[in-house]
Amino acid sequence: MTILRTPDSRFENLPDYDFAPHYIDVGDTRMHYVDEGEGEIILCLHGEPTWSYLYRHLITPLSEHYRVIAPDLIGFGKSDKYSELDDYSYTMHMEKLTTFIESLDLTNITLICQDWGGLLGLSLAATLGERFARLVVLNTFLPTGEETPSEGFLQWRAFTERIGTKIQVGRLIAGTITSYTLSKDIIAAYDAPYPDNSYKAGAAIFPLLVPISPDDPGAKEMKAARATLSQWQKPVLVMFSDSDPILGGAIKFFRRLFPTAGDQPEITIEGAGHFLQEEKGAEIAGHVHDFMQRTQ
Repeated sequence: MTILRTPDSRFENLPDYDFAPHYIDVGDTRMHYVDEGEGEIILCLHGEPTWSYLYRHLITPLSEHYRVIAPDLIGFGKSDKYSELDDYSYTMHMEKLTTFIESLDLTNITLICQDWGGLLGLSLAATLGERFARLVVLNTFLPTGEETPSEGFLQWRAFTERIGTKIQVGRLIAGTITSYTLSKDIIAAYDAPYPDNSYKAGAAIFPLLVPISPDDPGAKEMKAARATLSQWQKPVLVMFSDSDPILGGAIKFFRRLFPTAGDQPEITIEGAGHFLQEEKGAEIAGHVHDFMQRTQ
């Protein structure tokens, strides 16, 4: 097992990302996280193939009122990276995040989750429910392998399986943006965690870790999470974008799943694709602040 650490020089002068770095050891790896502001805790969990940089436009305004924590999953951002595909699993990520939350003793958490941040974050809310106060669910899913995956996801999975660690992260994210063109500096910021392809195992394997059969690893755990969350009585805001070909349809699933989802406005983020935090971060931050004020 080889553990890689991206040099700090790769993260110098990133646009709109001047947050002080924080680190914590989780097992054999070091995890990076942003920790800005004071007050109630907002935990932002990113997905594939992004890192905490995706949340920069939420961190700045929300940290004026709350303590905003945005970790980089192992294999992403400033966190350590295993070099081998086989070192990554649903269980590994769950164990790392559980250790992270318990080590920092985070409580009364408002979770904001998207993509794999939802697969993991909603599973954490189901297993560590006493630590979570609210959920904000952005473009994500809780797959159990029992539903037929969308054609968009199957195409994405096939593409990433074929290309492996040659994935061009910044260019991929830029290709999903619907409302403007990402600048070269922002594309470079999404590429910053990866000096070369050996650092990309975590990003390369994530699509293949999504259960597409009930026997796949993680499927049973996410099915159990669904059952627990179907009884969730704390506030939930489900907020998807209108132009996500992979996960856009899951908004109806989550509004049915959570008993309290109907207590909140039905908000759709217009003019945004899969990475809605990149395109509409300030707008999303405003909705999150309003949601938290309504549910004090």
